[in-house]
Amino acid sequence: MYRLLKNSKVLVTGGAGFIGSNLIESMLAAGNNVTCLDNFSTGKKENLKDFIKHPSFCLIEGDIRNYDDCRKAVSGISFVFHEAALGSVPRSIKDPVSTTDVNIGGFVKILFASKEAHVKRFIYAASSSTYGDEPGLPKVEDKIGLPLSPYAITKYADELFADNFAKTYGIEVIGLRYFNVFGRRQDPDGAYAAVIPKFVGMLMKHERPVINGNGSNSRDFTYIDNVIQANHLSAVAAETGALDQVYNVAHGERTTLKELFYSIREIAGRFDEKIKEIEPLYGPERAGDIAHSLASIEKAGRLLHYSPTINVREGLEEAIEWFRKNL
Repeated sequence: MYRLLKNSKVLVTGGAGFIGSNLIESMLAAGNNVTCLDNFSTGKKENLKDFIKHPSFCLIEGDIRNYDDCRKAVSGISFVFHEAALGSVPRSIKDPVSTTDVNIGGFVKILFASKEAHVKRFIYAASSSTYGDEPGLPKVEDKIGLPLSPYAITKYADELFADNFAKTYGIEVIGLRYFNVFGRRQDPDGAYAAVIPKFVGMLMKHERPVINGNGSNSRDFTYIDNVIQANHLSAVAAETGALDQVYNVAHGERTTLKELFYSIREIAGRFDEKIKEIEPLYGPERAGDIAHSLASIEKAGRLLHYSPTINVREGLEEAIEWFRKNL
């Protein structure tokens, strides 16, 4: 079992979202006092229902673009887990203004408010999209290319701001480059739903999911419990050189979209015979997407003692069971 952050006062921004709500649940279970800051633009109050009445939980409905909301949220906090963002490459291409406003403007506000409040450590969600057109596999943290979307640009800018704040103000920062996270509480609906919940949701409705491209594009799909582990380890990290760094958070396993579809179909088909007959549709490549993604997790293992415990297949089994019971 990995080390947990315990008995601390923490803030989770974007806590009503998929990753944020799972992180809150874990932090409460470890005995922490947890504040959630969310404006519910993409997060859902439904995601907070299991702990909204928990005596160690506090909800602040506010916006990271509002500096007063940020100041209120970080007051008395020791650890900030910054998950709030406007995700999705396609959304950023459609609306780069809002993506930039939230992901850069909001990021700087919550980071500066954390510095002013003497927060001990600021741990933030970075993104594998930062690797851009860098062709090498596996992806290693110090080799990135040019970003391929406005979203990717914003996430790289966040890394630059965090590094600058660490050097200028002395605040402890750690960035976690998430690779295609999936799991319970992930939203299968909406125009910008991630591929796994979207495939599951459509198959459960007996609809044919669309694979962008010919199905050979690959991703390092990462189950939510591995991401929770990385956040806890970032909070308790004490290794020399572990701070003011960015780390890949992944499983280190590559799965093509075609392989993913048939795995999901096979698992979901156990509960509904009709699903076993559904074949995917194939559409055009999506603008801003990278062809292949596979992470090196050596650095996170060495400095954070990160060791993912759930692989893609195990994660799909758990996630589909959750979707089956909750959709």
